[in-house]
Amino acid sequence: MDIATLIGIIAGMAVIVGAIFMGGSLTAFVDVPSIMVVFGGTAAATLIKFPMRDVMKSMKTGIAIAFKNPKEDPQSIYDKAMELSALVRKNGLLGLESVEIENEVMKRGIRMCVDGHNGDVVRSSVSAEVAKSIQRDELGELMFRGIGDTAPAFGMIGTLVGLVQMLANLSDPAAIGPAMAIAMLTTFYGAVLANLIAIPIADKLALKVEQLRNTKELIVESVVQIQASQSPMVMKEILGPYLPGGIPVDTEAAEGA
Repeated sequence: MDIATLIGIIAGMAVIVGAIFMGGSLTAFVDVPSIMVVFGGTAAATLIKFPMRDVMKSMKTGIAIAFKNPKEDPQSIYDKAMELSALVRKNGLLGLESVEIENEVMKRGIRMCVDGHNGDVVRSSVSAEVAKSIQRDELGELMFRGIGDTAPAFGMIGTLVGLVQMLANLSDPAAIGPAMAIAMLTTFYGAVLANLIAIPIADKLALKVEQLRNTKELIVESVVQIQASQSPMVMKEILGPYLPGGIPVDTEAAEGA
């Protein structure tokens, strides 16, 4: 689990709630009409922006990426590719038939290699699968970014509603307070929803989607090079740049030097 996301949200809420308690009562910041305008309006706008079939799926995917660390580790993919490359050089592609591969994309790509498909077909098929996977992940980012853009706008709409109600009832002092509460709290809710939750999660999703893209490109290149029976040394040069630290250093060679 990516504990930083959870800690950030909890810490941000704690700071806000703490500041409220230091200056007054928490109940003064709870207003049902304001919640309806901001959260209901933002939800409605999200449904307008995105197809219904994608909303729940993308929300679930986005939350999973934001709160969990990626299962696909570039180093483990690299190590597995080097292992498979050595097997191919020794036993040929058919030597991979009984090899256990945890990553599903790599597993399907290697199966295509064993079945005798050429490099172009393998690259095209695996790349298409990777592109669809990345597209699903990107949709989650777009949805949270859309929420971040929409929430402050509905905060302003609620503020305008509250000001209109206040101006329409200046002769009734009892109505001024509730109207001002809507006017101010909708802006507050919109700002918190956008700047503490939606936009930070969208930014984290953008970062993680880029990391996932790099890892999946590593998988594609690994499968293609294995299909070509590339030597482990060449594989190291081709796949090394995809690792976070770059091309691994040959420790034995370095010590010998």
